[in-house]
Amino acid sequence: MIFDATSDAGPPSCSDGGLLAPVRAGTRVEALTSDRAWVRAMLDAEAALARAQARAGLISGEAAALIDRTAAALTVDAADLARRSRQSAGPVVPLVADLRSAVAGAGGEDVSRVGGEDVARLVHLGATTQDILDTAAMLVATRAIAVITADLDAVLALLAGLAERHRTTVMAARTLGQHAVPTTFGLKAAGWLTGLLHTRDRLRALPLPAQLGGAAGTLAALVEATRSEAAREGPAREAARGEAVHGEAAGDASLRVLALVGVYAEEVGLAVPLAPWHAERSVIGELGAALSGTARALGKPATDVILMAQTEVGEVAESSQGGSSAMPHKRNPALSVLIRSASFQVPAYAQALAQVGEHERAAGAWQAEWAPLRECLRLTGGAAETAVELVGGLRVFPDRMRANVELTGGRTVSERLAAHLDRDDLRAILDRDGPLDVPPDALDQDAPQDLLDPAGYLGAAPELVDRVLAAYRARS
Repeated sequence: MIFDATSDAGPPSCSDGGLLAPVRAGTRVEALTSDRAWVRAMLDAEAALARAQARAGLISGEAAALIDRTAAALTVDAADLARRSRQSAGPVVPLVADLRSAVAGAGGEDVSRVGGEDVARLVHLGATTQDILDTAAMLVATRAIAVITADLDAVLALLAGLAERHRTTVMAARTLGQHAVPTTFGLKAAGWLTGLLHTRDRLRALPLPAQLGGAAGTLAALVEATRSEAAREGPAREAARGEAVHGEAAGDASLRVLALVGVYAEEVGLAVPLAPWHAERSVIGELGAALSGTARALGKPATDVILMAQTEVGEVAESSQGGSSAMPHKRNPALSVLIRSASFQVPAYAQALAQVGEHERAAGAWQAEWAPLRECLRLTGGAAETAVELVGGLRVFPDRMRANVELTGGRTVSERLAAHLDRDDLRAILDRDGPLDVPPDALDQDAPQDLLDPAGYLGAAPELVDRVLAAYRARS
């Protein structure tokens, strides 16, 4: 049977609600990275550009105010905008047309010096498509990262509590899937904390800059507009100061425009770029790498919880219902599965970011960044929000942890025995079935009384927990 999308009741929809990515469905970051959020970010970038140009004396304050108000009030159908974007390979061209049209129809007494139709020509002045879309991408990322790091803060606080409470809770460390030596659940939680602390700090430290370079990164249109504005002001300045002003030197205009870039970054709330980064995409690459690292760090506790929650292990349990469509008895670790799925996807999406493009504007490589960047943001955001629920509701079973340590009959302390037994004697003891039976006369005189007690062979595990917690508290 051929599927007919138009046969379903109701109007057809192409919106993506996260049906195939439930880890981010309904999360705050999903809303902050929606089509609507991207449109709003592009309009915010246009409004900030006008405000910055007014501050720099390039356009009037009244004109900037009209553009600002119109951009704030403009409502755009994102699906329709997307369809119109096919003609220009991006959404900025049709969006600018919409904004100019709205500004042209909004003139009135508030802009008596310049009519609304004239102000429309000042929309997008000196900018290019990539300036607006890159700036919007940085705005979307900044807003999403604020939520992601807030969720990471919550996860870190919960992990710190787990690590402290279970500082000496004995469990088996597992290497290559097998029992190794005794450790503590507190140290395992501290390890999760360490990875997330690093990635949170990395995200916070990312300098996400505004983008403003004009047609090909030279800012030539803005320099020309600045010189023209200075020439128009010349007679008034001459009359006021009694000196000839016949225009502005190119160097002076260039310096004013470079200062304008800083004002634009301030208006839009982003970092000031050293230079236009149309073709130098390390900003995007570093953002993708940071999000990828965050997703991986979130995936570590999720993976460990899945293994520790196995029926035959039973050392922890999620708070989720984790139901099955076929087996009523099951309680699957659903939250961990969601987080782990994101930890696999984000690094894959990040590989598409910051590909090498052609000359001063990439034909395909830049456009290929948009969707993967959004997926990186919203999957990482979904994983972080889900991790708050996972760690906050995690049930820990210390008795089961201790019982599992004993499953190998004391063999988790074989490394310790090696320090007090002859190698051949130790091999013979380990090869026997059942719990370890160590003849007292086989031990050297320095052997401790608790030689076979896993709790006596924790090394510096409790102290390592203390060290991690101290570092966490110092960076909180």
